[in-house]
Amino acid sequence: MKKYFEFEKLGTNYRREIIGGLTTFLAMAYILAVNPIMLSLEAIPDLPEAMRMDKGAVFVATALAAAVGSLFMGLIARYPIGLAPGMGLNAFFAFTVVLTYGIPWQVGLTGVLFSGIIFIILSLTGLRELIINAIPAQLKYAVGAGIGLFITFLGLQNANIIVGDPNTLVALGDLSAGPTLLAIFGLVVTVIMMVKKINGAIFYGMIMTTIVGMFVSLIEVPTKIVDKVPDVSPTFGAAFDVIFQDPMSLMTTQFLVIVITFLFVDFFDTAGTLVAVATQAGLMKDDKLPRAGRALLADSMATVTGAIFGTSTTTSYVESSAGVAAGARTGFASIVTGLLFILALFFSPLLFIITPAVTAPALIIVGVLMVSALGNIEWTKFEIAIPAFFVIIFMPLSYSIATGIAIGFIFYPITMLLSGRRKEIHPIMYAMFIIFILYFIFIK
Repeated sequence: MKKYFEFEKLGTNYRREIIGGLTTFLAMAYILAVNPIMLSLEAIPDLPEAMRMDKGAVFVATALAAAVGSLFMGLIARYPIGLAPGMGLNAFFAFTVVLTYGIPWQVGLTGVLFSGIIFIILSLTGLRELIINAIPAQLKYAVGAGIGLFITFLGLQNANIIVGDPNTLVALGDLSAGPTLLAIFGLVVTVIMMVKKINGAIFYGMIMTTIVGMFVSLIEVPTKIVDKVPDVSPTFGAAFDVIFQDPMSLMTTQFLVIVITFLFVDFFDTAGTLVAVATQAGLMKDDKLPRAGRALLADSMATVTGAIFGTSTTTSYVESSAGVAAGARTGFASIVTGLLFILALFFSPLLFIITPAVTAPALIIVGVLMVSALGNIEWTKFEIAIPAFFVIIFMPLSYSIATGIAIGFIFYPITMLLSGRRKEIHPIMYAMFIIFILYFIFIK
């Protein structure tokens, strides 16, 4: 075991790896509560039940996707990186695919499955790395920051800190309302712990908010903590049901856009996380990521696994940096993280007392972390600033990640050509320009 994970070469040991894996799990554990609430659209009232995914089934799918994905990453790529259904991607699934497009969640899962299969093919052939490298770094940063703003907007809505207004579209909500005050408390507590650099601050913030919520009778007190694993059958295999029972529902340009968006956004999430965490852990060699193909393959396989169980795209988590900071250097830490997600399956009763007011601070803080990418964008160069800004601003304003990406990627080749930087535009960017023009013509 020590030889396979190169403990001696990387200057680590079992204790450091176990602590690192545990730290990564604590930093990621909020997804076990957030993802079921997100995909079930719990914060949206008066929806047909057919549009909502079963919370218990999504909880199991989330835990299993995270467990399998983290184990894949640890065993295949040997990196200290945990995987789970991605924030931003689950928002796109729930609020764009299901809520805005009106597409059944079963069809959405099929889109995730198809994107995962394409991920695997691209990873095995090396095309995935080629496409990632074709996208300019400035737009990659913009996509991450835009998703961060979108997630923060969702969190503020879920907490009713920001509400709809017929005159100004949005306005400040009633800050004296009980659930809103609870969310504000959770946000303040989480911010304090983040500033104090406490590992797992988001997770601990949710626990403290839940306890306070029960104390003031805003959250129901659970009758038990440990229980049998919830039934995953409402979502398990639903992606295949669509393929065999209603294949014509997949023969639309809208479904194609869904697959492309899942594929595209996960490109950036994974690439950015791998580079960031590997750099922090000192694993980069000559500015290149060793075993990059294996890491991308592990991520791709995790996405397919998650789609089969019944959750949105599974991706590498930047929260893994918390585990690296605690000493993790090898894939053994990821194995520890994966096993802890399996153990979490037996604590499902805790899931059902978590409310949108509890998860809202987590969404807001994750958004803050993602928006930090803004500092890497060259704002003084107008040809870069325009497409980057459009990517960022149109995601929350249009309530669509896909729309923000499309608008920014349309303007990028235009501004670069006009500024005389034609040679810096990769041919793939011209292809995306055409694809997104067609997207607005035939879908929007």
